Amino acid sequence: MIYYIYMLLVGLGNPGEKYRFTRHNIGFMVLDAFAKRHAFPDFKLDKKSPVLVSEDFTEYQKVVLAKPQTFMNNSGLAVKSLYAKYKIPDTRYTIIVHDDIDLPFGHMKISVGSGSGGHKGVESIIQELGTQDFGRIRVGIQPDDGKPARVEEFVLQQFSQAERAALQETIENACSALDTILREGIETAMNEYNK
Repeated sequence: MIYYIYMLLVGLGNPGEKYRFTRHNIGFMVLDAFAKRHAFPDFKLDKKSPVLVSEDFTEYQKVVLAKPQTFMNNSGLAVKSLYAKYKIPDTRYTIIVHDDIDLPFGHMKISVGSGSGGHKGVESIIQELGTQDFGRIRVGIQPDDGKPARVEEFVLQQFSQAERAALQETIENACSALDTILREGIETAMNEYNK
């Protein structure tokens, strides 16, 4: 009998067509692209949790892709419910993908155990899990002219025309980082992508 380790990859965003292409939803966009890259099944709403899920196997892992449908500020509720459902042993098996207003657009940083940095979705996850000891891929959305004064309004706007031209490359880069994490571990991915 083969024992599979569950890896939980969570993309953060807000549900609904209204928010689909907004900056705050880049976590959803990365997971959609990752699912397409690896021919995962379509996302389906979990029967017991407010989250869209797609699952598939790699050689020694079962990978669960999750897009919380609780709205950003309550993302932790969905993640906590998935921990119970999949009996995930600890937070080392969790990677959160989300936007980061403190990183320039197109940049990316992989981290483990860092604070929320003011990101409400990450803050919710830390509160619900009782720890910040999980992996994160932070995808930069800060515009060229610096951090906007009204961050809450900015993150709910759609990407600009100039940003859209480079957006796909940014998303694919994040997908490649996820591949490296699954294949070789997060330390290797940090060494490779945090430059």
